[in-house]
Amino acid sequence: MPRVHLPIFPEGSTHINVHLAFEKVDSQITYFNGMMPVFTHDESDLNTFRMITSQFYINGNATQAEICRAFGVPAITVKRAVKKYRESGAAGFYEPRPTRGATILTPEVLNEAQELFEQGKEITEVADILGIKGNTLNKAVLDKRLHKPKKKDLKQEWLPAKSERNQIDKKAAIGMGATNVMGRVAAMVGEIREVPIDFQGGLDVPNGGVLFSLPSLLAIGLLHKTHHYFQLPNGYYGLDSIFLLMAFMSLSRIKSIEKLRYCSPGEWGNILGLDRIPEARTLRSKLKIISEEGNVSQWGAELCEQWMSDDLENAALFYIDGHVRVYHGSQTKLPRHHVARQRLCLRATTDYWVNAMDGQPFFYINKAVDPGLIQVVENEIVPRLKEQVPNQPSNEQLEQDPLLPRFTLVFDREGYSPKMMLRLKEMNIACLTYHKFPKDDWSVEEFSSRNVRLVTGEIVEMELAERGTWLGKALWVREVRRLNKSGHQTSVIGTHYHMCYILIASSMFARWSQENFFRYMRQHFNLDALSDYCLDEIPDTTQVVNPEYRQTDSQIRSVNSKLTRRLSQFGAINLESDIDPKKVDRFEQKKAVLLEEITEFKSVLEELKSKRSDLDKHIEISKLPEEARFSKLKTQTKQLVDTVKMIAYRAETAMVNVLREKMKRLDDARQLVLSIHQSEADIIPDHEKQTLTIRLHHQANHCNDQAIQNLCKELNETKTVFPGTKFQMVYEFGIN
Repeated sequence: MPRVHLPIFPEGSTHINVHLAFEKVDSQITYFNGMMPVFTHDESDLNTFRMITSQFYINGNATQAEICRAFGVPAITVKRAVKKYRESGAAGFYEPRPTRGATILTPEVLNEAQELFEQGKEITEVADILGIKGNTLNKAVLDKRLHKPKKKDLKQEWLPAKSERNQIDKKAAIGMGATNVMGRVAAMVGEIREVPIDFQGGLDVPNGGVLFSLPSLLAIGLLHKTHHYFQLPNGYYGLDSIFLLMAFMSLSRIKSIEKLRYCSPGEWGNILGLDRIPEARTLRSKLKIISEEGNVSQWGAELCEQWMSDDLENAALFYIDGHVRVYHGSQTKLPRHHVARQRLCLRATTDYWVNAMDGQPFFYINKAVDPGLIQVVENEIVPRLKEQVPNQPSNEQLEQDPLLPRFTLVFDREGYSPKMMLRLKEMNIACLTYHKFPKDDWSVEEFSSRNVRLVTGEIVEMELAERGTWLGKALWVREVRRLNKSGHQTSVIGTHYHMCYILIASSMFARWSQENFFRYMRQHFNLDALSDYCLDEIPDTTQVVNPEYRQTDSQIRSVNSKLTRRLSQFGAINLESDIDPKKVDRFEQKKAVLLEEITEFKSVLEELKSKRSDLDKHIEISKLPEEARFSKLKTQTKQLVDTVKMIAYRAETAMVNVLREKMKRLDDARQLVLSIHQSEADIIPDHEKQTLTIRLHHQANHCNDQAIQNLCKELNETKTVFPGTKFQMVYEFGIN
């Protein structure tokens, strides 16, 4: 087998990839190709940093993901720098920032600023528009050369307050909030396909901030080809409104359809441009129609392909893990699974998830009868990935380099199987996992300290070493070990022969991002909740574990444990040398009892083993006794709801990445997004200008306000149009 020669970098340098590294010495950043320094710049020179890293990417020397991991910068920052390099070249990073040149508040500038203030703009917004420093405008306001209207001065009389809307909803003739009587009558007699969206607007709409997620939801694919894969019969609520409502519910942490019973239907209707949202019973029936008459699997597969194409950097490393979803109902007796988080064996079904390195989901596969991770990987996940993963090496590239992988799979010890890894290697699919049976510890002298960048961007120091290892006599793998402070050595093995061993370590340890995803989705998105209470039959040919075999095997383990304990006691007695002569009879009697028990247990063990050998370990489900047969939970509606939750999680993550550009405490970004979604907001439609303004109120502190102000700017650049209308979304923040 050919040996892979890796570049040798200077001691203490941080690896970008197998070819590039960098080090910081006295505020100077130096980049290396092997031992050769290729570029240097001052630590504070951000323009040069963005220029050289963009050049690395465009020339094919590094990927955007590698740059993000190595330097801890957001992906959006790298993408913007690459865009600037392509549009303006290296000189574009050093061009002076364009301004209007207004250094003095002339009467013309004052008039223009006052007009913007009258429109409800903030000081920072006016400063950006006019190219003036915010402090200059603030001084003019304090000197009373400019007048900044109060919020009450900007209220428009046609925008009802919350108390006024509540009274109107209460007086609705056909139910709470159902004020559109004519529309509902027309829907009942079949004259309309769906009611048209009509925003009435209002001040301080509860959860109105969730509309800030609309651009992200649409960009990620919430309504992508929904009318192609799904349809609803003519009625009051349209398909787009149902999908938007489900996504907004997830982002606002309304964790189940039943929780809608305790939400104001009229206020939620204001968010969707309706008089009110459907009742819980109506929404559940709509989802059942959508999932049963549509094709949820094909829609999810097309979304997955879109996500991979939009994020090529994360579409080469896939994390696979099983998530046990406990079933507490009584309609069917599902097989028992070990639930690690509860340390119990409970009736459950298993979902096998495929995620990116940062935890963002691609798809999952549900298994009511769990064949194990190895079979699911080989029979279902790998064939799907081979069809969907973009930018796989061509056949010519694979012939030139047989060790070049199509993509890489990362899983825990449950998937440890040298035979499977060998079969995947023959298909040019690399694997990373923990070594299930590591041999003796390596010498401490083999380990060296390396800077490893985690998926969070944090740089940690690890003691790492690498060797080549045979698994059996057929598979040669790379083994990377980490030496912990306690002296324990964590062993990672892989069949990716081109990846730097430091990246192998960081990629394997990033598997916790998937565990964190499961935990977050359970807590915030109610991932384990049932979407309906329907059952489905399992095909009669499905193989399940024979209950009689399982019972016999359990008895064998029990008897074997008792036998081992008796043999240990018998051996300990024989080793006793000093025996009191007065107790010899008791000693011999104890030996005889143990010998009799050992003989009996051996006899029972032989009988049980003979019985087990005559039994089939797996049988078809149709051959199960009637009392042992079970049905599976229906998956169509659950898959639809979970796909919407995946979209909502991805949209939330996109907003988090934008907010982090202006935040020092990066871990607070996700909580800030949740705060935005649960905040009250003013919804202001302008039918003449065809705009729908969403005005969010101030948050808890100035730092959060700055981050949200930047978010508004990014969202307004998308020029998003609300589905089913011509209203362009306009996002504003705060009025003093």
